[in-house]
Amino acid sequence: MSEQGVAGDHLRSFIERIERLEEEKKTISDDIREVYAEAKGNGFDAKILRQVVRIRKLDKAERMEQEAILDLYLHALGMVPEIRD
Repeated sequence: MSEQGVAGDHLRSFIERIERLEEEKKTISDDIREVYAEAKGNGFDAKILRQVVRIRKLDKAERMEQEAILDLYLHALGMVPEIRD
């Protein structure tokens, strides 16, 4: 077999694997979309669920840092009411 044939076969193998994985990714994305729709049908806010999923991916230190920065920004913009004793 020529070098071009071997390289072509190898390339085709990569392309076919990528195509299969892309199809699996599409199927999984569709499944996730269905779960969000089901949750919404049960009264949950899909947008908030997405935020929770994103937050759960963070480690504790990173999450705490983001929350502190968000709190700082909200206070700077006057979006957090002052707590009065």
